[in-house]
Amino acid sequence: MTENTENNKNNVNLEIERKFLIKQPCIGNLDVKRILDIVQTYLHEGENGSQRRVRRITENDTNIYMYTEKIFCTAVTRRELEYEISLAEYESLINDSGTESLFKRRICFEYKNQMFELDIYPFSEKFAILELELESPEQEIFFPDYIDVVKEVTGDKRYSNRVLGTLSTFPEEVG
Repeated sequence: MTENTENNKNNVNLEIERKFLIKQPCIGNLDVKRILDIVQTYLHEGENGSQRRVRRITENDTNIYMYTEKIFCTAVTRRELEYEISLAEYESLINDSGTESLFKRRICFEYKNQMFELDIYPFSEKFAILELELESPEQEIFFPDYIDVVKEVTGDKRYSNRVLGTLSTFPEEVG
């Protein structure tokens, strides 16, 4: 492991997040701050049943590689350990993963001082997932008028990236 990896291994955060199934919006309406292309690969379960993954995140033709480990506390909260890894560590982990990778484009946009993350998947032209990290589970969310929320899917495992990546479809598109 690199020195950078060792220094970041103790950086555990509490993440509070809600997720929504939405109809794909017109990107031109969004106050876009960042566009990321993400390749996400799930690893074997970690200690204490933690969910482990690695990501290659491409922004402006630059790649970074991240390792993440999550322990779900409630549907909305989880403890998350996340840190940057080297390309060699990333390649080693995905070679041992035994799972397929999920591709998505993440569009980060701001609305009323809220930073939304819109995940668009190559397998759907109709739906997308909208995520928002919160200060508290009770925090009020303000959606732009041009976002058509189908339903909240926080805690619904059918909408987890792992399941969506495996099935390559949203449950609503299964006919």
